[in-house]
Amino acid sequence: MIFEEIIKRGHEQVSYFHDPLLGLKGIVAIHNTVLGPALGGCRMWNYASEEDALIDVLRLSKGMTYKAAIAGLNLGGGKAVIIGDPKSDKSEELFRSFGRFIEGLGGRYITAEDVGTSIKDMDYVRMETKYVTGISKSFGGSGDPSLLTAFGTYLGIKASVKFKLKKDSLEGLSISIQGLGSVGMELVKYLSNDGMKIFAYDIDDNLTSEAETKYGITKISSESIYN
Repeated sequence: MIFEEIIKRGHEQVSYFHDPLLGLKGIVAIHNTVLGPALGGCRMWNYASEEDALIDVLRLSKGMTYKAAIAGLNLGGGKAVIIGDPKSDKSEELFRSFGRFIEGLGGRYITAEDVGTSIKDMDYVRMETKYVTGISKSFGGSGDPSLLTAFGTYLGIKASVKFKLKKDSLEGLSISIQGLGSVGMELVKYLSNDGMKIFAYDIDDNLTSEAETKYGITKISSESIYN
């Protein structure tokens, strides 16, 4: 099944890693390195199965190839996933072990934070490898990339509205946002300041409640998000 999925999506390499002392299990997928080394974040998630983890890392890494190419970067597409609960399974030792595995790939893949991982986690990775970005400014990094991701998404929404609706303002328009993590919550802030009516959902009800209190969003269910 693994080779079938790799071939179907056009991947170059998929590497599994395991640290038995720490219970660390993860996968790195390198989709394409024609333009340069593969870049993509590391997602930590409590996947229901190892197959789910594989499909997620393949899907995400392929997307990174196109994102890098359309931005004109000399980078390819890659991604990593760590199977575990980001709320309870993290440790310095775990991410340093992950860093040693990334170092072993010899620069074919550069990692960064993603869902379930943070700047602090990447700082631990940086202790073991130089092939990591999104680290603390004190270590010479760019800091939290989610702020720029949210701002870029906000500008994209404004550009799309101007192109399609011929409107310079977002005021009075409605939008649905799925996921209120570091990017989603920051995006809500921008859009609420522009007077948009925001419908939002997150699997963590505490985040939707926070957004409701701070920004006046309307909470909706996962079943109705696409409606």
